[in-house]
Amino acid sequence: MTQHSTAADAAYERRKSIIGVRMTILYSIVYSGFVALSVFQPTWMGARAPLGLNVAIAYGLGLIITAIFFALIYNYLCRVPPTPVGERES
Repeated sequence: MTQHSTAADAAYERRKSIIGVRMTILYSIVYSGFVALSVFQPTWMGARAPLGLNVAIAYGLGLIITAIFFALIYNYLCRVPPTPVGERES
């Protein structure tokens, strides 16, 4: 039983790691857009965005909100390890 539990724990940790890496890559792509815009089109960062903000502030707030959203998703997906099929209650 202990060996099975260890294998289940290892699978759960692997799953959490995969989810974390994928979310990190996704966030890095979004953040890279912010950096690229800042480097290659800095004048665009001063353009007006919704709510009277400029693009730099709106994009920055979007990055913060995205990070919080990703954290909530990660927490939801990784909150409880899945129960192995043989140990489920009927």
